[in-house]
Amino acid sequence: MSFLRPKTDLPTAESALRGRDDYPYYVPETHYVSGRRIREPFDRDGLQTAVFGMGCFWGAEKDFWQHQNVYSTAVGYSGGFTPYPTYEETCTGRTGHTEVVRVIFDPAEISYLELLQVFFENHDPTQGMRQGNDIGSQYRSAVYYATDEQRQQAEKAAEAFGKRLADAGYGAITTEIAPLGEFYYAEDYHQQYLAKNPNGYCPVLATGVSCPVGLFTD
Repeated sequence: MSFLRPKTDLPTAESALRGRDDYPYYVPETHYVSGRRIREPFDRDGLQTAVFGMGCFWGAEKDFWQHQNVYSTAVGYSGGFTPYPTYEETCTGRTGHTEVVRVIFDPAEISYLELLQVFFENHDPTQGMRQGNDIGSQYRSAVYYATDEQRQQAEKAAEAFGKRLADAGYGAITTEIAPLGEFYYAEDYHQQYLAKNPNGYCPVLATGVSCPVGLFTD
């Protein structure tokens, strides 16, 4: 997705782009497909947040909004240092951010484990700073957990899925599992991009290996 030279080396907090104090662009309030809110305040109690990096965030978001039990989705930038980055800045590799999808869900309707299954089964988590031809730190596989319970489940899922991948001939999982810091919404044209552009770029890089969520529910 980047027309700039891709970068695979993460910056430090000191070397990252400085950023700004607020969004330099418009961020919509509602989801283009469902009409539900993608920004707080939500019109429903008990909702939780999950944030995943799976390479190009256009296809990653579609993987989740198509799930009937997901409340809402939005794409943006997490895991880096630059406050309120733009897409062009993120693509330089100098913000440290990952392209991510933020999933808003009701745990009474879909569990975090089920979301992890969608995450692991819809990209290749063994590729390091890339997904296919998309090369750069913003395309790394990542789980940014909002609670300690999410961290534990993500770590168990990665361990269990890693064994399945190894049996299928894949290398080690490179997924970054880290605390969720700031989530910055991407520009309006990125939100639900593949609904607005049905023939848009959407590489399919799934491994075809199933993630055994039933093996790590304890």
